[in-house]
Amino acid sequence: MHKSVQDIINMKKEKKKISVITSYDYSLASLCDKAGIDVLLVGDSAGMVMLGYENTLNVSMDQMCMFTEAVSRARKNSLLVSDLPFMSYQASIEDAINNSGKLIKAGADAVKLEGGSIMAETISAIVDVGIPVMGHIGFQPQTTTLSQGYKVQGKTKDAAMRLIEDAKDLEDAGVFSIALEMVSHEVAEIISQTVSVPIIGIGSGVGCDGQVLVVQDLLGMYEKIKPKFAKRYMNLSEDIVKSLKDYKNDVISGTFPAEENWFSMEEEELEKLREQIGG
Repeated sequence: MHKSVQDIINMKKEKKKISVITSYDYSLASLCDKAGIDVLLVGDSAGMVMLGYENTLNVSMDQMCMFTEAVSRARKNSLLVSDLPFMSYQASIEDAINNSGKLIKAGADAVKLEGGSIMAETISAIVDVGIPVMGHIGFQPQTTTLSQGYKVQGKTKDAAMRLIEDAKDLEDAGVFSIALEMVSHEVAEIISQTVSVPIIGIGSGVGCDGQVLVVQDLLGMYEKIKPKFAKRYMNLSEDIVKSLKDYKNDVISGTFPAEENWFSMEEEELEKLREQIGG
């Protein structure tokens, strides 16, 4: 039985740190699940990492459902949370509920959406129909870049107070956790201590109840963007490129495939074939 939303809530109560990995495909999700990661997050960052978009704005519901289905087939132990993509929930509460339902049908246990106090009513409506919601405040990739660019949040008293109020309003709206992205670590720690639901940090310091990384960042597979907060545990991109070059050279030289890589006929059958074709 995989982890439940309540299991994640209980981890904060028990002062256990929560590990979250953003994953988009069956192969890597299987490994993340096997490693005991608490939460697999199917992020709309898949648009950049998997599809090559410049940002997350062009990711569609159909694409998010496809990624969610792939990850859901892989996981056996982790909780699965999926992002609602840009404009799948902002226009109306009806849109938000319908699209949340699509992700749940695709295999998610919960959905994540961006926005503070302004999204509280929408979150309450989704929760009221029985779908758990993870909030997302601080830097919000879907919208913050449109108005502010790529900036750390919560660096002034007023900005910090807005974030604290956002977190409280999301808690009141019924979220089971909140992702806090690129927030100054002092403010992130205050929010973690202020609200009862788990706070999952994305570049927001060690004071959060859990942390999230994109698996391709962790493994050193995504070269286009290298955020400061993404710790690299490996540099697979170099190893992968080297392996591909070795493969190409083996093909050119004829050392691949070798005898152990191919299949053969029985000698008796081969002789019959040669006689048949006059070889």
